[in-house]
Amino acid sequence: MLSLRLTSFTHLLSPPSSAAIARRSPAILRRRHHLRPRPLAASFSSQSAAAETKDRVENSKSRVAERVITPRSQDFNAWYLDVIANAELADYGPVRGTMVIRPYGYAIWEAIQEYLNVKFKETGHSNMYFPQFIPYSFIEKEASHVEGFSPELALVTIGGGKELEEKLVVRPTSETIVNHMFTQWIHSYRDLPLLINQWANVTRWEMRTKPFVRTLEFLWQEGHTAHATPEEAEKEAIQMIDIYTRFAFEQAAIPVITGRKSKVETFAGACKTYTIEAMMGDKKALQAGTSHNLGQNFARAFGTQFTDENGLREHVWQTSWAISTRFVGGIIMTHGDDAGLMLPPKIAPIQVVIVPIWKKDDEKGAVLNAASSVKDALQRSGIKVKLDDSDQRTPGWKFNFWEMKGVPLRIEIGPRDVASGSVVISRRDIPGKQGKVFGISMEPSNLEAYVKDKLDEIQSSLLERAIAFRDSNIIDVSTYDDLKAAISQGKWARGPWSASDEDELKVKEETGATIRCFPFEQPQGIKRCLMTGNPAEEVAIFAKSY
Repeated sequence: MLSLRLTSFTHLLSPPSSAAIARRSPAILRRRHHLRPRPLAASFSSQSAAAETKDRVENSKSRVAERVITPRSQDFNAWYLDVIANAELADYGPVRGTMVIRPYGYAIWEAIQEYLNVKFKETGHSNMYFPQFIPYSFIEKEASHVEGFSPELALVTIGGGKELEEKLVVRPTSETIVNHMFTQWIHSYRDLPLLINQWANVTRWEMRTKPFVRTLEFLWQEGHTAHATPEEAEKEAIQMIDIYTRFAFEQAAIPVITGRKSKVETFAGACKTYTIEAMMGDKKALQAGTSHNLGQNFARAFGTQFTDENGLREHVWQTSWAISTRFVGGIIMTHGDDAGLMLPPKIAPIQVVIVPIWKKDDEKGAVLNAASSVKDALQRSGIKVKLDDSDQRTPGWKFNFWEMKGVPLRIEIGPRDVASGSVVISRRDIPGKQGKVFGISMEPSNLEAYVKDKLDEIQSSLLERAIAFRDSNIIDVSTYDDLKAAISQGKWARGPWSASDEDELKVKEETGATIRCFPFEQPQGIKRCLMTGNPAEEVAIFAKSY
């Protein structure tokens, strides 16, 4: 039996009452009601395949609306919670601030894992696992680390019914326990570099939580490396933030801004923190991944040393880096719309959903046979396909459901399609008749080529759309008044900065915005700090954030 105890916060460990849940998450509770249908007339063209289209319109009118999504423009947070609930991504756990990741949400996380695992191994890293419980004395060894994490620590004080001699920390991050083990594994320069990664859960006692974005417990990968020189450690830290950047652009279609954190925002115990910052649909910034150059801070605290080629004892140089399930929240908030999720094909658990349509019993067999053949052909070509052949729901209901779950392409097959050897294909990213194409050949090679081409188009379209949105909401500023005006409009502000930490904290206090990063891509020319007027070597990005 294990007892968790956290000073001042023990009341949070009690399961929330129904009233508390209602106060905290009214949007989640809406899913239990039958609510208004979403208008769907625009999804059909009255001038194509007339008889078939008439049947489909009739089906759309018979939809049973069981879900509703708050419009993004009305209440972005309620929209976000509605999407998570209705798309069956996650639900609240019995302990306040925790979440249960449902299969569809976990499948998105698995797609992230699959890509990053390959990249980590290509760059020489090996997966392993460290214990979840860390002696509190480890946390205390690195002064800035314990100061940075103390408010978020969950402590174990009782085990097996007895008070523990030393309280244990439930893993908030692993730099301390990693160093403890590194001291036992690293002896000479021949043992370096040591490059490892673990996929794990961590616990940080957050007071304000939001599913995927900020929860008491979340999933992540955390890489830890040790090197013989500071140059190698810096190269490693940059290499890993570059991998995250490529993932964001190429897989998640999220155009992050990559850069260095300010001293105030640097990870506790690090010399430098590099970050990828993403603009969400409400224009807030999301720190989507970080890579830290730890220097020798933890090595000195733990005595992590090696004997160099000259026989001298030196402390190792280290890095750590991580991406978490927060990225799932970033995907939702970057691409989603009022119909629900909109998933980039490269990370979508289902890339194509096939919806068979029939009205008469004697049509069912031929339609289902054709749909099954199409599914098999697409699966053989490596496409992730779902055939929704259930007969408990109307085709119109299925259209709504799979749109809400963000499936990039929908294939419709009815009796007339079977007769003509063709299918109807609808794109999730282009609503209504503009995104619907009739008469696509069922012949496997033709259909496979068409589907793959459209998935590539959707992937590119989502990225281009997100870039346009981001760029239109960043304002270049040259004075503090300009910065305040930009932030008050909900925009990001980009301007020269060389002011003090105190000035940076003043900006946060007065505007609610923080320096998200000093971007790697910097403008040329002479710059003057927007706060002090003094020369500035870099511009910084300021924004409100999650």
